[in-house]
Amino acid sequence: MKAGIGRQVQISVIGRGVDASPDSMVLADEVGRLLALRGATVVCGGLEGVMEAVCRGAKSVGGRTVGILPGSDPKAANQWVDVPIPTGLGHARNAIVVKAGAAVIAISGAYGTLSEIGHALSEHKPVIGLKTWRLDPPDDTGSGMVLAATPEDAVNKAMAAASRG
Repeated sequence: MKAGIGRQVQISVIGRGVDASPDSMVLADEVGRLLALRGATVVCGGLEGVMEAVCRGAKSVGGRTVGILPGSDPKAANQWVDVPIPTGLGHARNAIVVKAGAAVIAISGAYGTLSEIGHALSEHKPVIGLKTWRLDPPDDTGSGMVLAATPEDAVNKAMAAASRG
C-alpha cells in the first residue's frame, strides 16, 4: 500500500526491548514479515527485543526498516535497521517513533511501550494491540486501542487504519 506518490506507508511497531519474551519475539518477527509483504516500511525504536525481531522479519522478505534511536550513535541500531536515526533524546524519542507511523502496532511491552501507546492515542493515531496493554478512555468515546488476535490480524487492522488516515 502506498502513501502518496512513490512513498510506502510507514507503520510503527512498539514493544518490550531487552527483556522481550520469546513469544513476543515470534509475534514481532511475523508482524515485520507481513508488513513488508504488504509494502509497508517498519518504523521502530531500533534497538533489541521486539524492535530487533520486527526488523528481522521485515528484512527476511526484503522490507525496509527505520530505527528511531534514543542515543546519538547510529551504530547502536540492531543489524536489521536500514535507516538509523539517532536522536540523543532518550525515552523522549518515543513520541517520534509513534508520530512517524500512519498506525501503531503494540506487541507486549512494559512502561516504555505504555508511554508510546499514550503518545499515539493522544495524537489520534490508530493503535493495534497484540498481547499488550489494554486501554480504553474513561469517557467511553470509543477512541481507545483496537485489539488483534494474531500478527496477521494486527497487520490487516494497521494497514486498513493507515489507508483511512
